[in-house]
Amino acid sequence: MLTEVTATRYVEPLHTGGSVPGVVEADDLGTYVVKFTGSAQGRKALVAEVIVGELARALGLRFPELVLVHFDPSIAGDEPHQEVRELHASSAGVNLGMDFLPGARDFTPEVAEEFTVDPVEAGRIVWLDALTVNVDRTVHSSNLVLWPTLGVAPPRLWLIDHGAALVFHHRWDGSDPAKAYDFRHHALGRYGPDVRAADAELAPRVTEELLRSIAAEVPDAWLADEPGFATPDAAREAYVSHLHARARASAAWLPTDFPSAEEIAAENALRAARTQQGRPDWLKQVPDLHGRPAVEQDGTVHLR
Repeated sequence: MLTEVTATRYVEPLHTGGSVPGVVEADDLGTYVVKFTGSAQGRKALVAEVIVGELARALGLRFPELVLVHFDPSIAGDEPHQEVRELHASSAGVNLGMDFLPGARDFTPEVAEEFTVDPVEAGRIVWLDALTVNVDRTVHSSNLVLWPTLGVAPPRLWLIDHGAALVFHHRWDGSDPAKAYDFRHHALGRYGPDVRAADAELAPRVTEELLRSIAAEVPDAWLADEPGFATPDAAREAYVSHLHARARASAAWLPTDFPSAEEIAAENALRAARTQQGRPDWLKQVPDLHGRPAVEQDGTVHLR
């Protein structure tokens, strides 16, 4: 079962994600990134974090340790932002903490240009994402970080943030374990991920026993109000049944068609050109709101 700790000091909020997690110190002397039960994503996101994160660890992928964090909003009483204080007030009790990785840096497209990922490792990560339907590990939002393990260089890839995975649990009655999803723009697609080798290695390891042990780590309170299930254990069994059936049906959803880095760049350029067509001149000079820097050339603002 996940270790339980108590938050003793609130360090700061992280505004990089929509859920506004917070960095806290705990009574075990650890530092954790806490995702709160009162966030807009709701408790399903925390369920996904536990199931996918613990499955990743069981399959040998690098993922920070998870803990259950008892949180008293009073320790964050000096937080200046009202919306964050309201989030804390609605999250008293047990929340989810992920071990804080100091010095980790995001795996961005710029970093990807200079970093090499082994096709076998890339394939294992893509396979896990396809199994768990993690639609939020793209070239635009990788939810991967680079962090040196025990000071070893070069840094290694670590998986983070699986709250958007398990999309089937938002509509159980329409979930097909064999459904294929579009993973062509996966963050690691440019590295030629060997998903067939990953499937041969990992699919047999996703047993009902393993899944049941992982589902048991989800607190009852996060499953108590799951529509269509009389008890938390019934909900757990649904996760076990669906993921086990999906692992068995991997031939139907295994992603193998990944565009090259050059093809992705060409697609992005074409998309940008189409976006600019038909715009009035004044709107063409508005900087991109998604974070790409604007560069002025010949009096016109261009997006990199």
